[in-house]
Amino acid sequence: MKKSLLLISLLTLAFTNAFADVDVTKLPKKKLTPQGKYLTAKETYDVVKNEDNEVLFIDVRTRAEVEFVGMTHMIDANIPYMVQDLDSWNEKKKKFNMEPNSNFSVVFDDIIKAKGLNKDSEIIVMCRSGSRSAKAANLLNGLGYKNVYSVVDGFEGDKTKSGPNKGHRAINGWKNSDLPWSYKLAKNKMYFE
Repeated sequence: MKKSLLLISLLTLAFTNAFADVDVTKLPKKKLTPQGKYLTAKETYDVVKNEDNEVLFIDVRTRAEVEFVGMTHMIDANIPYMVQDLDSWNEKKKKFNMEPNSNFSVVFDDIIKAKGLNKDSEIIVMCRSGSRSAKAANLLNGLGYKNVYSVVDGFEGDKTKSGPNKGHRAINGWKNSDLPWSYKLAKNKMYFE
């Protein structure tokens, strides 16, 4: 019953021009997934706020991002898809290099089993802006999970192209859509190595 409610919710979104805010055909290549399943932050909120839906909602940002930018307590867990290599510097980007989290699939498997879900369950992954969540969805697809949705605008949203906020993540995304979030972390949802 719960799974059919989620399916009805997702189908309703799809058939009511759910992607009015996002033209999927114009998504950059780095945000595309093999499943072709995408949600906006607002759509994700509508799905996960319904407690009858059996869905796993994962934030794949780094722990530092979650700590300093905030989080929504609606997630089931934070599992970073990438982790910072604090011993390696990227001169071009002027920041520490990132590397794939070698524990991602192991921790993910533990969380999905603990929630009583399986490879047929609906999964939503969110990062900062939709690129890492697409990569995480690709990885999960390769592991046999076929119902993985990527939040295309992420937690912080996309960068503005003009105006006083040019270059800042000031449009769409979880925070810019006035969805519930906090700087206070939920320890039971955080990633620990």
